[in-house]
Amino acid sequence: MSRLTYAYALIAIALCCSLNAVRSQPQRGIPQPRYNSADANAVILKQNFDLNPDGSYQHNYETSNGIRADESGYLKNPGTQVEAQVMQGSYSYTGPDNVVYTITYIADENGFRAEGAHIPTPPPVQAVGGPSRRFFK
Repeated sequence: MSRLTYAYALIAIALCCSLNAVRSQPQRGIPQPRYNSADANAVILKQNFDLNPDGSYQHNYETSNGIRADESGYLKNPGTQVEAQVMQGSYSYTGPDNVVYTITYIADENGFRAEGAHIPTPPPVQAVGGPSRRFFK
């Protein structure tokens, strides 16, 4: 091995070690997540996955710390130009404030949409040409 190759190898090793040391340090200003013992020691209580011959499926699970999830999916309009995968379901968990949060969602040809009582929604937008015709007569 030539001296130049050896020097490059040492530089590469030093660079990797220094990047690894920087990456392992906690970031300033960002609080580290707090895990309580119920989360750290959570176990799966129930888990099911059913795959049907047509490709549709149902999946659910529940953990000892109160996390629950249910999802189903299927292929909509198979074999056509408008074929689309559809997945819908919900999940819930207990937040740090001891409130159970539930999110329901659907993902299809129109994109991903989620709803939950704690998820903010934008205010309604007035339709163009609606009742306010202040500038146009």
